[in-house]
Amino acid sequence: MSEGPLKGVRVADFTFAWAGPYATTLLAFMGAEVIHVETTKRPDYSRTLSITTRQTFTGLDQSTIFNDINLSKLDITLDLKKPKAIELAKKLVKVCDVVVENMRPGVMDRLGMGYEAMKEVKPDIVYLSSSARGAKGPEREYIGYAPSFAALSGMSYIAGYPDDPPSQMMGEIDLISATASAFAILAALNYRQVTGKGQYIDLSSSETISVLIGEVLMDYIINDRVQFRQGNQDDIMAPHNCYRAKGDEKWISIAIATEEEWRAFCEALGNPDWTKDEKFSDAYSRWKNQEDLDKLITCWTLNHTPYEVMDILQRVGVAAVPFLNTEDLCYDPHLKERGLFTEVDHPVIGKKFVVNPPWKMSLTPARVYSRGPLFGEHNQYVFGKLLGLKKEEIADLEREEVIY
Repeated sequence: MSEGPLKGVRVADFTFAWAGPYATTLLAFMGAEVIHVETTKRPDYSRTLSITTRQTFTGLDQSTIFNDINLSKLDITLDLKKPKAIELAKKLVKVCDVVVENMRPGVMDRLGMGYEAMKEVKPDIVYLSSSARGAKGPEREYIGYAPSFAALSGMSYIAGYPDDPPSQMMGEIDLISATASAFAILAALNYRQVTGKGQYIDLSSSETISVLIGEVLMDYIINDRVQFRQGNQDDIMAPHNCYRAKGDEKWISIAIATEEEWRAFCEALGNPDWTKDEKFSDAYSRWKNQEDLDKLITCWTLNHTPYEVMDILQRVGVAAVPFLNTEDLCYDPHLKERGLFTEVDHPVIGKKFVVNPPWKMSLTPARVYSRGPLFGEHNQYVFGKLLGLKKEEIADLEREEVIY
């Protein structure tokens, strides 16, 4: 049983891939009972394929990606193309507080599972639809996944180096969209607690990314100026870059915003002669000559490990943090102290480290309650205990490939 802030909240999860499922996983971390709905005819494709890691899986319970994205959930199987399955899905919604889906706009309506239909089943239901461009507007029929969300949002165009094409952003974009979905659901649950009313949330994944570049969009709207990729450079700050450090492919990010920070930086380096050069005498001069400045800084950072640079500069109030690859994340002392990872024991995959919720709450802690579910693992519990079907009824529905 959960102890989190969403204890007692139940979620019907009709999502697949990353952006939808991770949203409901965040709710599960806070104690919600999340019931993930799949079918043998259309299992969540992250069970069989991982685009980001280029892995394929021969069985439906072998995917480490599915496990990571669906921690702390229950899993049932329903073929929603069959009328009896729709009846069962509506019975499920009746005992739920939240419905989440990320199918193409219109699909759930055609199945008889759209918001208006579900509101008749559960008048105060909170219903979130997540799609590429939202359920309304001329682009409502667009389908997509993370790279297209990033491209349509404008983020891809401005991310990357000037001489390279726009960045092809992948899974992190889905996770940003998912976080926005979870936040919207929390706001709707809070609203329901105050007013007794549910609501429909029409979420555009690409718009959840656009809001992160508001200053770029406003620059275009107000100044008719289209910003371009500039790598790690900043419009104002210099130095502002990721510098090579001592070791194989080791890097350290440094950012200086004020004259006070610049003086502290120079003192930390021992005030070498180049820091007194007229080219670096003020913020604008440093910004104009940042290519030369970056070369000189690299000559210093190459003699130190990223953590040594971080320690030297942070002690004097200068922002500096190492670039961490996957292995580095596992051993980073700060992340270890925060308890970034926890271990789950999966009956097919085995013992595996997964990422804990990043927020800490003193009274109602969020945590990983369990591993990702096996395919259809909780059919008996959901259809039997929650919906009241007898074992014989469940067996009949399985033979009819309704529970399938």
